[in-house]
Amino acid sequence: MQKARKTGLPDDITMRHDNHYVDLIEEKLYGPRIRMISIKKIDPSPNQARTELGDIEELMASIKEKGILQPIIVREKNNRYEIIAGERRCIAAKNVGLKDIPCIEMNVSDNEAMEIALIENLQRKDLGVFEEADGLNALADMYGYSHKQISEKIGKARSTITEILSISKIPKEIRNLCEEFRIKSRSTIIEIAKQENEDNMYRLIKEIKKRELKREDTRDLSKLIKGKEKKIDKYVYKYEEEDKSFKIQIEFKKQRVTKDEIVRILEKLIEKLKVRIY
Repeated sequence: MQKARKTGLPDDITMRHDNHYVDLIEEKLYGPRIRMISIKKIDPSPNQARTELGDIEELMASIKEKGILQPIIVREKNNRYEIIAGERRCIAAKNVGLKDIPCIEMNVSDNEAMEIALIENLQRKDLGVFEEADGLNALADMYGYSHKQISEKIGKARSTITEILSISKIPKEIRNLCEEFRIKSRSTIIEIAKQENEDNMYRLIKEIKKRELKREDTRDLSKLIKGKEKKIDKYVYKYEEEDKSFKIQIEFKKQRVTKDEIVRILEKLIEKLKVRIY
C-alpha cells in the first residue's frame, strides 16, 4: 500500500525546544495571525495524540497568575474552531474561568492538522514513554518519515529515535505489566523491547521487579536473557479423571497460557474428534 504523501511541515521547519513550533509557524508560514477567540467556540481535536492530559492544576495556577503565555493553534471548521495543538491550555483556561483565549488560526487539511498535532505533542517533556513511541510510529507509518527525517523534525538524535520506535512494538499485555509494576524509565523499557519474544520480555520484567534493578543492572540482565541458549520452559496442561481411567496432557509452545486459550484448544480438539468419529 502506498504511503500517504508527507504534508503539513516544510523541510526547513524543525521542532527544537530552544525555538518553539508556534514561533516558527508565525515567522515562516503564516505571519502573525494571533487573535482572541471565545472558548465556547473552540472544540477539542479528534486526533489528540495524548491518551491522558495529566494533572493541569499547576498549569491552571500559572494561567491565573500570568495568563496564557503561549497561544493555542486552531483551524476553522464548520463555523467553529478545532484545536490542533494546546488542548491542555484550553481546558485549564476554561477551568479558571477565562472567556476568551489567544489563538493562532491556520488553514490546513485534516492530514496536516494531525501531523502538526503529533509533532507538537512529541515536544512535550511530560509525554509518557509509550505515548512518545506511538506518536513517532504514527509519523513513520502515516507520513512516510524516515528515522533521520523524524530526528530532524523534532530535534532528537537519530539513534534515540530508533530506540524509542522499538518501544512501539511491545505488545499490549507487556505494556500493561510495565504500568502495573510502575516501570517508567525509557532506558529500561528499551531493554525490554530488545527481547526477542514476549516470554523473554515477561521474564525480564519479573526480574526487574523482583531485584529492583538499576539501569546498568537491567542492561546486563537483558543481554543475559536475550542471549540464553537454554530452552524456554513450556506450559503443560494436565487433566486426569478421578477414577484414573484416562488423562490428558497438552503442551504449549510458550510459558504462559490463559484459561480461555485452554478452553479454545479443547473445543477445537472435540470438533476434530467429532469429524473423525462421524
